[in-house]
Amino acid sequence: MNVFFNRMSTLLSQRELEDFKKEYEKPSYIGVRVNTLKANENKLFSLTDAFSEKDRTPFCENGFYLKSKDALSGNHPLHHAGAFYFQEPSAMSAVSLLDPQKGDKVLDLCAAPGGKSTQIAAALDGEGLIWSNEIVKSRANILLSNFERTGIRNAVISNSDPETLCSMLEGCFDKVLVDAPCSGEGMIRRDPDALTQWSVEHTLSCATRQLKILESAKKALRKGGILVYSTCTFSKEENEGVIEAFLKENPDFELTDFSESFGREGLIKNTCRIYPMDGGEGHFAARLRKKGDEKGVFSEQIASNKVPSLVTDFLKEIFKDTTPYQKLYIKDGLVYALPEICPDLRSKHVIRAGILVGTIKKNYFEPAHALFASADIENLKNVMNLSLSDPRVLRFLKGEEIDAETSLKGYCGVAIEGIPLGFGKVSSGKLKNKYPKGLRIRN
Repeated sequence: MNVFFNRMSTLLSQRELEDFKKEYEKPSYIGVRVNTLKANENKLFSLTDAFSEKDRTPFCENGFYLKSKDALSGNHPLHHAGAFYFQEPSAMSAVSLLDPQKGDKVLDLCAAPGGKSTQIAAALDGEGLIWSNEIVKSRANILLSNFERTGIRNAVISNSDPETLCSMLEGCFDKVLVDAPCSGEGMIRRDPDALTQWSVEHTLSCATRQLKILESAKKALRKGGILVYSTCTFSKEENEGVIEAFLKENPDFELTDFSESFGREGLIKNTCRIYPMDGGEGHFAARLRKKGDEKGVFSEQIASNKVPSLVTDFLKEIFKDTTPYQKLYIKDGLVYALPEICPDLRSKHVIRAGILVGTIKKNYFEPAHALFASADIENLKNVMNLSLSDPRVLRFLKGEEIDAETSLKGYCGVAIEGIPLGFGKVSSGKLKNKYPKGLRIRN
């Protein structure tokens, strides 16, 4: 730890260093971000006392500090329903700098486990496109699971190396986020094991890799677009050093004004640093603009293919309005509802586009969990909307059969306090549970 603090003494004044050290004697920050695709903050204030208006973070308008580390857990029904996302508070700052707007086409190049991608998707509010990429396949699958839980429909998830992907999508995106793999110095207080993996040599190797990723990322950005580079480390080599090296080699990029109210200016103008004494574990971010002005377009967009009537008939049976499910695509018997903006997906290592609607069997159609988890419950013809205190909620999350109203029959959505959770099939006053086994509560 002394070596780490000695390194920090080159970045901070003596007084700041003492404040920094004192922070490491305190508990780490625990944060949540309200997922506005499924709920608003006032609804959650009324359903849990784990956070309130006075616990709002400065890094994101929908971000909050938890009152205690045990205030909420991953087994909470509202977490299962995707109403909120656990996220380290200062990690929310990068997307605030990116400032995604409805209709934007956004690439998150190093996306797993999905905190920043789901934050981007919430800002897009179903319009435009979020393309989230993760090079490690196992982490890409975690990313997919978080997208399903949070009800994101306008997304593409890929498992590709940055250079290959960005070369194929050259000039397509309005905004690109590179939350680069780093030495993780900002995580040392939260995870003491991070210190055992830390070394000066590791920070230098990270910086080399980070610059390479940025060089790939620039290709995917249109002229006039915004690229945000972020890390959760304090290392000058990985932060300002990478930005300076990138700008030296890319005069067509420029740093934009840093006008946010959080954190502090970095070691070079118009960059942002966040230390524990600023209210977060630690983050760095820089907002770059590609000079010029050019509309980003996907040269080829994927279109619907022939869909059998058993699929369209099923959707009409389930939904009052099937308009959100007009752009359907079938591959290997799996049916997907594609985003309105959806490029050609060939050779891009895509593992999911849009939402999985279900599977075509021999003589019937079997719906998928994602179809109901992302549904608007006002659009469902059959729905069980349970209160948070209803004992059937826990039983459903455990995969058990639950009682249902006798007026319900067939496939039926299940919601908690108006927030979609999953589905089941009702017969004779009983709902046969379809909550995925891998998501169920086991204790």
